[in-house]
Amino acid sequence: MRLKLFILLFFSISSLSFAQNMVTGHVFEKNGNNEVPVIGANVYWAETTRGTSTNNDGIFSLPWPGEKARLVVSFVGYEPDTMLLSSPQQGLIIALNQTKELDEVRVSAREPGSHISRLNPITTIDITSAELCKAACCSLAESFETNASVDVSYTDAATGAKQIQLLGLSGLYVQMLTENMPDSRGLGSVYGLDFVPGPWMESIQVSKGAASVSNGYESLTGQINLQYKKPETSEKLFVNGFVSSSGRVESNVNSGVNVDQTWATAVLAHASADSRKNDHNNDGFLDEPLTQRYIFMNRWSGDLSPDIFTQFGLKILDEERSGGQATFNRNKAYSEQEAYGIAIDTRNIGAFFKAGYIFPNDPEKSIAIVSNYSYHDQESLYGHRYYLGTQNYLAGNLIFASHFGNPQAHKYTTGVNYLYDKLEENLSGNLSGIFAPNGSRTEKVLGAYFQYSYIIPEKLTLLAGLRADNHNIFGSFFTPRIHLRYSPNERFVIRSSAGKGYRTPNALAENNSVLASSRQIFVSENIDMEEAWNYGLNVSSYLEIGLRELTINLEYYRTSFINQLVADMDQSAREVHFSMLEGKSYSNVFQAEASAEIFRGLDIVAAWRLNDVKLTTNNELRQKALQGRYRGLLNLSYSTPLPRWQVDFTAQFAGPGRVPDTSENPTTLQRDKSFEAFQVFNTQVTRYLRHWSFYAGIENIGDYTQANPIIAADSPFSEYFDSSMIWGPLMGRKIYFGFRFAIDRT
Repeated sequence: MRLKLFILLFFSISSLSFAQNMVTGHVFEKNGNNEVPVIGANVYWAETTRGTSTNNDGIFSLPWPGEKARLVVSFVGYEPDTMLLSSPQQGLIIALNQTKELDEVRVSAREPGSHISRLNPITTIDITSAELCKAACCSLAESFETNASVDVSYTDAATGAKQIQLLGLSGLYVQMLTENMPDSRGLGSVYGLDFVPGPWMESIQVSKGAASVSNGYESLTGQINLQYKKPETSEKLFVNGFVSSSGRVESNVNSGVNVDQTWATAVLAHASADSRKNDHNNDGFLDEPLTQRYIFMNRWSGDLSPDIFTQFGLKILDEERSGGQATFNRNKAYSEQEAYGIAIDTRNIGAFFKAGYIFPNDPEKSIAIVSNYSYHDQESLYGHRYYLGTQNYLAGNLIFASHFGNPQAHKYTTGVNYLYDKLEENLSGNLSGIFAPNGSRTEKVLGAYFQYSYIIPEKLTLLAGLRADNHNIFGSFFTPRIHLRYSPNERFVIRSSAGKGYRTPNALAENNSVLASSRQIFVSENIDMEEAWNYGLNVSSYLEIGLRELTINLEYYRTSFINQLVADMDQSAREVHFSMLEGKSYSNVFQAEASAEIFRGLDIVAAWRLNDVKLTTNNELRQKALQGRYRGLLNLSYSTPLPRWQVDFTAQFAGPGRVPDTSENPTTLQRDKSFEAFQVFNTQVTRYLRHWSFYAGIENIGDYTQANPIIAADSPFSEYFDSSMIWGPLMGRKIYFGFRFAIDRT
C-alpha cells in the first residue's frame, strides 16, 4: 500500500494524513495496471450529514465519528462502495468501477485500452498496457499504431531514424518525460523512440497543448510521459519473444521482487537484432538498417517510514546500426569502402533519484526532490562524413505542494528546477558543402514556478501556472500557462488551454538525417531559442446508446511560432538552410474521434484529423513539406469472453502533401511536386492462456511503400544524392509472431 502511495507522491504530488482520529484514503478507478484518481467523489458516513469529497489526486480525509459506522464512497457514473469500519483507519485503498443503469438493469462498462481522462484539466490520452498489446509494439516508436493523435514516420531512407508528430508538428516540440522526468533531449531525441522497449512500458500519457509548468518550459505542443513497470507491481517473471519475416529477433525479460518490508526492486533486460538485408525495391539500399541493441535497467523503491519514500534506478544502452548500400561492410576499413555506408554506434547511461516527505499532520502538504542524469555518446559515419557527438545532461526539481484555506478547493504547487546540458559535436572527413559553426554548447538554466488549482468537485477545475527561468546563453524569460475544465453534467466535459513554450534547437544533433545526403548544409551562426504560443479547445461527450456508451471527442489546437529554427529545403534541391524564422509559421489542427463498444467484446475507434500547417521558406508561406493534409484511423478490436481470443484490425489513412521542389535536378532525378493519399492496414490475433499468450500479425497488409524514396540511389557520392525526402512507408508487408509469459506476484 505504501509503495502505491509513493507513486501518488511523485506523479500527482498528493498527500496522506496519518492522524489517528482521521479516516483517510485514496479513491481511484483501475485502468489496466494504472490507478486514475477520481476527483470530487463523495465520501460520507451513512445516515449522517458528515462527509467530504476527494481532492485533485483522489485523496480524502474525514473525521472519525467516534463509533462503528459505514463509510460510503460514490460518484456519478461509478458503482458506489460501502464499508463497515469499527475504528479509524488511514490509507484506505478504494477502487470504483464505472457503471451505467437503465430500467434497473446494471451493465458494467468495459474500459477501453486508450481513452481521454475525464477528470484531468489537461487533455490527456491514457494509453494502457491493454492498448499496447493490440500490436507488436516492440518499442515506443511502434506504440502509436492504434492512436489517432500521434503519428510516427521515418526521417530518411537510410538511417532508420523515426520521429513522432503531435498537433501537426515535429516531435521535437513535444516534451518527452519518463515518469515525469525530462528525457530524450538533443542527441537522445534522434533514435530515442527505439530505445524504449515496448514490453517494459506500463502505460503512456499523451498530453496535448500547454502542459504543467512544473516540468519545465520546453513543451510547445504537448508532453508524452512514459511509465515503466514498477518494482512493487511488476510481474514476478515476464518473458517476451518476437520474430518477424524481415529478420528481426527480439527478447525482453523483467522481474520484480520485494526484498524486504522496506525495499522492492525490478530488473528489466532487452536484446534485439535486425540481421537480414532487405531491399524490396532493388535500389541497392537497405529498406531498414541492420541493428544490434542491448538495454538493461535496474530500479529500486523504498518505504523508509510512513512519511518518507524514495526511488532510484540505472539504465544502460548499447546499439550498433548499419545502413546504406547492401554491399557496405562496416568491418572493412573505411578507406577501402567503395559502397555508401552508414554506421552509427550509440551508448547511453542514465540514472534517476526521487525522494519525498509527507507532512504527518497535514493531509495536503508534501515535499519532494526529483533528479536524473544521462550520458549519451554517438559515433556516426555517413558515406565519407564522420559525426561524433557526446551529451551530458543533468536535471533536478524540488517540489512543494500545499493549500490555501479549504484544502479541497485551493491547492498549489511550487518549486525550483535546475538544468545542465553540455553538448559537444565534431564533424570530420569530407566536409565539402557543410557550412556550420561549432555546435558545442553548454546550457545552465535555473528556474522557479508556481501553479494554483481551484476545484469545484464534479464541475470546475482551474489550473494556472507561471514559471521564470534564467538561461546562461539566452537570458531570462517567463512561461505562463492556464487550463480550464468545466463539466455541466456527467455526460459533457469542456477543456480549454493557453500557454507559451520555449526550446533550444540543435541543428545537426537533432537533424542527423541531412548528413545522409549530398545536400550542402548551411547553418546560421545566429540561432536563438524557439518560442511559440499554443491554444486549445477540447469537447468530450459521453452519450447513452441503448445499454452502451458512445464517446465523441472534438478538439482544435493552434500553435503559433514567434521564433523557430527552419530547415529550408525549398531554396535549392541540393541545399538545406538552417536559420531562424523570417515570416509566419503556424499549425491549425482539428480532430474528431468517436469510440464505442458496438456489442459485447467489440470496440471501435474512428478518428479524422485535418492538418493546416504552414511555415515561411525561401521567403514564401507554404504548406509544410512531406506531411499529409489529413489523417484518419479506424481500429476494430474484438475479444471473446474470458477472454481467450482477441482480434485487432487497424486502418490508417494518410492524405496528400507537398514535396520540396526538385526541378533543378536532371529530369530523371526529379520528383513530383506532391504525393498522393495512401492507406496502410495492420492486423493481429492473440490467444490467451493462463500464463501464456501467443500473437501473430501482419503489418502493411497491402504492401504499400513510397516509390523511389532515394534520389540518385545509383550514385550516392554524386551531388544529387538525397535520402531525406520521405513521406510514406519504406518497409513492405511484414509478418510476425510472438509470445508473452507472465507469473504474477500473488
